[in-house]
Amino acid sequence: MKKVYLDYAATTPCDPQVLKAMEPYFLELYGNASSLHSFGQDAKRGVEDARESLASFLGAKPEEIVFTSGGTESDNFAIEGVARALGKKGNHIITSAIEHHAVSEPCKFLEKNGFKITFVAVDKSGLVDPADIKKAITDKTILISVMHANNEIGTIQPIAEIGKIAHEKGVYFHTDAVQTVGHIPVDVDDLNVDLLSLSGHKFYGPKGVGALYIRKGTRIERFLHGGDQEKGRRASTYNTTGIVGLGKAVELCRQNLEKEARFQSALRDRMIKEIPEKIPDVILNGHPAKRLPNNVNFSIKYIEGESILLNLDMLGIACSTGSACTSSSLEPSHVLLAIGLTHEVAHGSLRISMGRWTTVDDINYFMDNLPKIVSKLRAMSPLYDKK
Repeated sequence: MKKVYLDYAATTPCDPQVLKAMEPYFLELYGNASSLHSFGQDAKRGVEDARESLASFLGAKPEEIVFTSGGTESDNFAIEGVARALGKKGNHIITSAIEHHAVSEPCKFLEKNGFKITFVAVDKSGLVDPADIKKAITDKTILISVMHANNEIGTIQPIAEIGKIAHEKGVYFHTDAVQTVGHIPVDVDDLNVDLLSLSGHKFYGPKGVGALYIRKGTRIERFLHGGDQEKGRRASTYNTTGIVGLGKAVELCRQNLEKEARFQSALRDRMIKEIPEKIPDVILNGHPAKRLPNNVNFSIKYIEGESILLNLDMLGIACSTGSACTSSSLEPSHVLLAIGLTHEVAHGSLRISMGRWTTVDDINYFMDNLPKIVSKLRAMSPLYDKK
């Protein structure tokens, strides 16, 4: 059976060159990077080389990079760390209605503990209006957190403009850039951010490693307590192999980013054009232009997304209905509800996300089979019969 992976937004395969770069740190350079002996210092050099590569990629300073276990920890660290550091100054945080749960859940946790959270609405394409962010700021606001691009519908937010507003008001600004780093240009100064989260497994690195960019001078309390790793900002033995892999993944993205984005955008635009031509009653979710190069999301009326996924999977095609972190939930996507879809329509969503090894043949195979699957499922759907 042909196997086609179109769920790169959930996770990416580890690039073989990344695995090769990591291998010595499993077998030969296995020392603890905090140790003073030569074994430890050899490992430490791998960590610091990766830190410099990542900092350069983001337009940051190496000392502004803190390695973490991934995007969820980075988001929690940013939000709760600033809340702890500035809690006496203010107790108000602003975020958007379509954030990943790694942002919205720590915000809700803080809300139960005396903080006030404003969830700013988005328009029908998933865009946050910077004017709405500005209106929401009070003298108690200490942090604004808006994701760079949405993991489900691919909409890219006006981060630089929001960051400018935040800085004019003296408020820290965090962005969850898990879906954008390695896929589109990300520069911390251009974006006007104080904090930025990323995760290695979203751009062909290993799982279990990520980073939080913390602009120099940003007041933030450590999230994990223990040793003095990361200049006292994040305790835990260094995941040296993972960090080295992340650094190598960043180097490869630097080399391939423009070429990959151009190729994936062409495939994306083809699907956005052809799927509505081949399948009636579909809705494109997300902004038609301001979206990730590798993301397509449709709601297909009168059938459920899970049924489409299962039928695609039987043909060897992997897609998703939204975030992999909520795939076990029976509730429709909060993102799709936030952009105005009904529960019924939101349940019929399909996310197609491409990556480094996606081919034209893969998309041809997908496009040949999706209309057949939809036609079969609609023939069995009482919702479609009533149409």
